[in-house]
Amino acid sequence: MIRALFVSSRPLSWVNTAFPFAAAYFMATREIDLVLVLGTVYFLIPYNLAMYGINDVFDYESDLRNPRKGGVEGALLDRGMHRPTLIAAAVTNIPFLVYLVVVGNPLSWLVLAVSVFAVIAYSAPGLRFKERPFVDSITSSTHFVSPAIYGLALAGAVFTPQLWMLLAAFFLWGIASHAFGAVQDVIADREADIDSIATVIGAKATVRLAVIAYLLAGVLLLFTEWPGQLAALLALPYAIVCAAFWSITDAAAETANRGWKKFLGLNFVTGFFVTMLLIAYALLGN
Repeated sequence: MIRALFVSSRPLSWVNTAFPFAAAYFMATREIDLVLVLGTVYFLIPYNLAMYGINDVFDYESDLRNPRKGGVEGALLDRGMHRPTLIAAAVTNIPFLVYLVVVGNPLSWLVLAVSVFAVIAYSAPGLRFKERPFVDSITSSTHFVSPAIYGLALAGAVFTPQLWMLLAAFFLWGIASHAFGAVQDVIADREADIDSIATVIGAKATVRLAVIAYLLAGVLLLFTEWPGQLAALLALPYAIVCAAFWSITDAAAETANRGWKKFLGLNFVTGFFVTMLLIAYALLGN
């Protein structure tokens, strides 16, 4: 059971939600406190178990048809694990959420509520935002951007125009990543009658939308405070990886998985350089 829950939580993606919160909160407060530690732990594991565990439970029929499921890219949960996974998600999330509400403020409560709602709404029956084309990419991006916004709100940060540019760039980045990720699942999703941005507009158009979104994110980063402009360069490798599938057909959509696997490693490289930029930002006295 522990192994199934571990795989279902997508450990390779833990840092993608924990880092935005930790970086945002720390840069706003410039101190390490209990809120930072527990908030980071929450967005590292429980948050991801809820996000991906709920998805694995209610996407079971689609995942059966998806050759990339059953490893680091997503668990293929046995039916007997569905109920335990949902229980584990609730048990691990609720204590952290209660704590974060207690130490928070009205704005942070609102952001946290949006974040948790997006996690549930993406996959849960009756909502299933993942089956609403374009809304699916927006919701997925919210999963990763909201922890950063929450960290800022919790720390009482001032939202300057430059900060909004940074967050908007991050949001476009998330939309592009989800859209490109949906391309590889076109065949499996259509067989399971699941709509997505990629099944509706097609693999080729989705890839091109992702490339444009990455490039626009890079442009927005040029309007952030120095040395934030250097982060614009980090969008280029993602755009290049996507552009390699510029003319992909729906029939060959599964080949986009090659690009997606490159993303898994690229994310850690990008995270390193973002960390260096944050350190430089702090040393410059910002």
